[in-house]
Amino acid sequence: MSEYDSAPPEVDHEEEIPEDHPRYTDLVTRHRIEEGVKKGITHLQGMHAEGRGSAFDYLLGEETIPSADEAERAAAATFLLADHPVCSVNGNVAALVPEEIVELADVVDADLEVNLFNRTPERIEAIADHLFAHGAEQVKGIEADARLPNLEHARARVDEDGIYAADVVMVPLEDGDRAEALAAMGKTEIVIDLNPLSRSPRVADVPIVDNIVRAVPNVTAHARDLADADEAELEAIVEAFDPETALEAAEARIRRGALEE
Repeated sequence: MSEYDSAPPEVDHEEEIPEDHPRYTDLVTRHRIEEGVKKGITHLQGMHAEGRGSAFDYLLGEETIPSADEAERAAAATFLLADHPVCSVNGNVAALVPEEIVELADVVDADLEVNLFNRTPERIEAIADHLFAHGAEQVKGIEADARLPNLEHARARVDEDGIYAADVVMVPLEDGDRAEALAAMGKTEIVIDLNPLSRSPRVADVPIVDNIVRAVPNVTAHARDLADADEAELEAIVEAFDPETALEAAEARIRRGALEE
């Protein structure tokens, strides 16, 4: 077994992971999830979710495929057209891309709102503090003074002036039932999910089948590029994007496997 067949032992900081490791990004994300659990940001179930996503990403070649980049550009245009966009943040999102999600929200003028399935006051506070430490000026979801209809679990709890009132919601690494509930409310959804067969991307207006560590910065980059675009150009980008075609392209790539490329 070579020295790069597994993560270096006793890794305390991600800087200790060699950047020339062929699975560098995967090792970094694993480490961030582990650290998130230690800090009380990520639930243990988040480790299982990360493992599933890692398998799909491996088959995608651990790269942003063309259909995902098109979706990320459409997501940027969707954000820029929105009146009240919100980026939903769960434990895995906070652990994996805290600085990046804060930057995206700033670029597209969106709210950040913490929303959790396994909700406790301690986790809400830990995630909010983590986002503040990475540059957020305001974080919603602490009060959770409204509920999404047709959901029984804690993820139904949202801020009335946040997700509940939003016209566009980004729900990365999301559960299908809440994605369906948001769609039923008439909200435009941007979903980041590495599994093109799961419910969340299939109900999304803009499904992004990509690793969140690539997807969020990519959406931000597209939003910066489109900052001076007029409304007609942004609407044309959104109109040209076909979610079914994007999902089919991602599924085909996964079934074929990047190893055959």
